[in-house]
Amino acid sequence: MNWRKLGRIYKPSGRREWAQSHASVPIADHRSDDNFRIIYTSRDAQNRSHVGWFEIDLGNPMSILDESDTPLLAPGKPGAFDMDGVMASALVARGDEKRLYYIGWNRAVGIPFRNSIGLAVQSGDTDRFERYADGPVLDRSPADPYFMASHDVVVEGNSWHIWYLSGLDWLPGDPPQSTYNLRYAVSENGIDWHRSGTVAVDFEHKNEIAIARPCVRQDSDKWRMWYCYRGSDFAYRVGYAESEDAVRWRRLDDKAGIGVSEDGWDSEMICYPYVFDHKGARYMLYNGNGYGASGIGLAMLEA
Repeated sequence: MNWRKLGRIYKPSGRREWAQSHASVPIADHRSDDNFRIIYTSRDAQNRSHVGWFEIDLGNPMSILDESDTPLLAPGKPGAFDMDGVMASALVARGDEKRLYYIGWNRAVGIPFRNSIGLAVQSGDTDRFERYADGPVLDRSPADPYFMASHDVVVEGNSWHIWYLSGLDWLPGDPPQSTYNLRYAVSENGIDWHRSGTVAVDFEHKNEIAIARPCVRQDSDKWRMWYCYRGSDFAYRVGYAESEDAVRWRRLDDKAGIGVSEDGWDSEMICYPYVFDHKGARYMLYNGNGYGASGIGLAMLEA
């Protein structure tokens, strides 16, 4: 597997109050022909995250066709699980409905934050996403005692699969540093989830402390997952795993086929991959340095 980098396609200009910096955790939403809406998460001057979008033609991805003037999704009500920020992570299209699963952010005392997973729904001809509820659809539990964040959702028949980041601990520091792996749960409706702490992808590398942003595709021969991982002494890199049943995964990070560049906007880290197919080709959106501060890149899988 080898990905050919096509270049950086977007970085926020800072002109919009809600998008002063970052374009993190990109998602590709097919609109028509070669036109795609790229959903991403930005930050305002108070470091609160908002969800926005821009549109490209895959035939000329360096040219922005359109972009949002207002957020697709903004921070929630005072006291809600997402009052300090929202970060889109997975998009599921079912008929005329689209479900946007997202991370809700709360600032915390003693630790920097806590996260839960929320849901917003778009239906009919509107572009607006409305919250399914003011509360999360996945939150802390005995199986996931600390926090839950980036995730992917895939529907297979009557089963909704979710792979999600689950916090394992807070390491001593100023501020404390979180550590997390990827876990798995299943649902009949995409709202009520059955989970038992099943680990999907766990640590394998020396000094590894974090695995994030799973992106899962069901191919004809097997399930494939891309994600990013980092350690106490190395920044995010893109990893890769395979599975026969979507539950038990085998890490094959040496086959990920994409890494940091020698210099430039993605030379320090590469993270938050999103893989999608179009007209027989496979593409990857990804972030570079600064967890998305340097923008979004596009790569294409070579045959």
